[in-house]
Formats: sequence, C-alpha cells, structure tokens
Amino acid sequence: MPSQKEIDKIMLIIPVKDGESIERALKKYKRKFDKTGVVRQLRARQQFTKPSVTNRIKMSRAIYKQALIEKEEA
Repeated sequence: MPSQKEIDKIMLIIPVKDGESIERALKKYKRKFDKTGVVRQLRARQQFTKPSVTNRIKMSRAIYKQALIEKEEA
C-alpha cells in the first residue's frame, strides 16, 4: 500500500464549495498542477543535458537576477 506522501504526489484534490463555478475549480486545479512541476520534469527528462550546460544556464540566470536587483537599487 502506498504511503500518504506517494498518494499526495499522485492525486490532486480540489475541494469545491457549494455554488462555486466549475471554471473557478478548474483554475485552482491548473494552479496546483503547475506547482507540482510534473510537466517541467517530464520535458527535462525527455532529453539529457550535460551538467556543464545546466550550470551555465543557472549562472546566466543568477547574473541576470543580480543585474535586476542592482538596477532596482540604483
């Protein structure tokens, strides 16, 4: 039998209140699904990226964020 953590990873539960529209519940579901990162993980696993490439991407993102922070402070 799977543990509670494994069940939480498998199933998304969105409680719908009485009178709440389906569109709103669907919006909640989409938001929760995006937070799980399943699609991002699936796309990342489809093709191997070398560790040096991932490090290069991380560094470029960090440099960009730092530049934004410095620009905001000035």
